Amino acid sequence: MNYKNSFLAGAVLTLVPSALSYCAPGSQDKNENNGGPAGQDTRPNILFIVSEDNGQELGCYGAPVKTPNLDKLASEGILFRNAYVTQAGSSPSRASFLTSLYPHQNGQIGLATWDYSMYQENTPNMVNTLKESGYRTGMIGKLHVLPESAFDIDWWETQGSNFQRKNLARYSVEAAKFMKESDQPVYLQVNYPDAHDPFLPQVDGQPVRPLTAAEVDPLPYFGITSDSLKQMTANYYNCMMRLDYWVGDLLEKIRETGEYENTVIIYIGDHGADMLRGKRTVYEGGVRIPMIISWSGGVKKFVYEGLVSTLDIYPTILAITGIETPEYLQGKSLVPVLKGSAEPVRKFLFTEYHVHSNHNPYPQRAVRNKNFKLIYNPVSGYENPGFFYTVGKKINKPDFNKALETAPPMVREAYERMKKPPEYELYDLSNDPYEWNNLASDPEYAKVFERLKSKLREWQVATSDPFIDKSVAEKLLLEVEATNEQKVEVKYHDYMNPHLQFRK
Repeated sequence: MNYKNSFLAGAVLTLVPSALSYCAPGSQDKNENNGGPAGQDTRPNILFIVSEDNGQELGCYGAPVKTPNLDKLASEGILFRNAYVTQAGSSPSRASFLTSLYPHQNGQIGLATWDYSMYQENTPNMVNTLKESGYRTGMIGKLHVLPESAFDIDWWETQGSNFQRKNLARYSVEAAKFMKESDQPVYLQVNYPDAHDPFLPQVDGQPVRPLTAAEVDPLPYFGITSDSLKQMTANYYNCMMRLDYWVGDLLEKIRETGEYENTVIIYIGDHGADMLRGKRTVYEGGVRIPMIISWSGGVKKFVYEGLVSTLDIYPTILAITGIETPEYLQGKSLVPVLKGSAEPVRKFLFTEYHVHSNHNPYPQRAVRNKNFKLIYNPVSGYENPGFFYTVGKKINKPDFNKALETAPPMVREAYERMKKPPEYELYDLSNDPYEWNNLASDPEYAKVFERLKSKLREWQVATSDPFIDKSVAEKLLLEVEATNEQKVEVKYHDYMNPHLQFRK
């Protein structure tokens, strides 16, 4: 069903049965005899763990960092090798996995802390749907989506980002208490602040032995190296090790409640690292994330290579819990994968970018299939403010320039391309995973280019993407730039909101 013809058009939501719903051994669907003795609801708990600003820099993904707890979780369930967020920014990413809608559909195109918000206060979402079906809903840490009133959270502890990592031990204690005291199945989202900037090397003794610059190389998709980039990478890895420690603590506390066996555990990072060619881009370093699903007796144990999106989390949880699934959701149920299917869930995967804070607007769209990725820059010709924000405010500019001087030509060209992007970028991810060589104008890849371009256009039409009209993308860029990086309201609701009009 076209999204335009359901939720956005104000029509009554069409629901379809979760044909693939199932329950793990020892649990039952609430819709069948109300789940257990004396009407007890024994559907599984949902523990959704979200970490900040990290890509696949975990031991189980092959990174040179020790993360034994997340590695063990992956070994007990499914590791998704090719998982993606919709936009490499906290608020858009979170709004998407909670609504199963792309940012351009729900309206959360930038940071909530900069007053970007969803178009409608009554946007249906995972929290409310689960609560209405009988789940008790809880949150630890930040929500970071506006309006907060759209989410009917029963219990919310340690609200806010906690970037100083204060009293992280409390997260597991409160989580276990919430789960143990509830007489209903629970949905609990636990949001850890690592690995968000600042990259604190050690907090409360974690990690026990922090890494130093001399022990690491910069992340490979940087393409350059320097002492400062090595130190930044070391401290980023220290954040990942600290994250792993506290996730282990959380899982141990859940085991002690006796609820672990009947709990679906989902772990993701909300987007890639806040460093070069990561966060605030549509490059792989920004949108590709770790994703693990573990459920004792409820999932097969293997590595899934197919393309998945965090949009898929909402419909997957609905299928697991036996709740009817709205047809307009953009995600796909991963239940076949949980049952052991290695077949592709989707052939094409889409990501996008709009704005983060008012420092860095640059509208983009991207589509990838198994091997190739096409990036569309509707405001090509304009310089990308995000490049200058990253190089200068996040990365030491003189150090960056010096490192770039000794980099291979293709790396230097890639950074120039990021500074002032062309209309299209095409990458062969199977042979060029770090996206150095733009093949968009290479005749040898003309068929691939046209195929992905056509698929991107189809998706834009199907999702009522306002950027089908280039002038809308340009309007957003210029309006945000006119704020002079100040916290000034951007009126994008007036011209991007598909509730008001639809562009062919």
